[in-house]
Amino acid sequence: MKIRSFLTEGITFLLVALVSLMLIPKGAMLVTGVESPAMVVISGSMEPALKKGDMVFVHNMSNEPIREGEIVIFRVPGGEHPIVHRVIKVRELRDTGEIQILTKGDNNSVDDRFLYADGQLWLQPQDIIGRVAGHLPYVGWPNVFIIETFKLSCKLSVFLLI
Repeated sequence: MKIRSFLTEGITFLLVALVSLMLIPKGAMLVTGVESPAMVVISGSMEPALKKGDMVFVHNMSNEPIREGEIVIFRVPGGEHPIVHRVIKVRELRDTGEIQILTKGDNNSVDDRFLYADGQLWLQPQDIIGRVAGHLPYVGWPNVFIIETFKLSCKLSVFLLI
């Protein structure tokens, strides 16, 4: 009977763990309004505020106007990963009322226009995924390691094929 009880408890624990792993992110999505409420910084472009390997917590406060100085996460069409950078300029066009946003990494020497889609000089509010609500240093290093190992293995594969 002890073995049966042990197996039942083990299976119950695994099921609860699996359900929790599936429900916690969904609950976080509902609370934050963002598809990925936690993201990893994968470059040093935001140093010293955010370092490579830091995990940032994202919140979508869409009813709040975007302000200069905020750190936001945005995605450009065709971009590989979301980008975490600071808003350096927000302007409203007088004739249309359109809001335009310009971003820059704290550690970069120029603004992000070179990262935007071809011909795009400003981000629109709909390009913004969310705002950084906080961060944990170094927590994302396993993700960075996996990403960099994958990129290195792809480059090595191409080199070996040539």
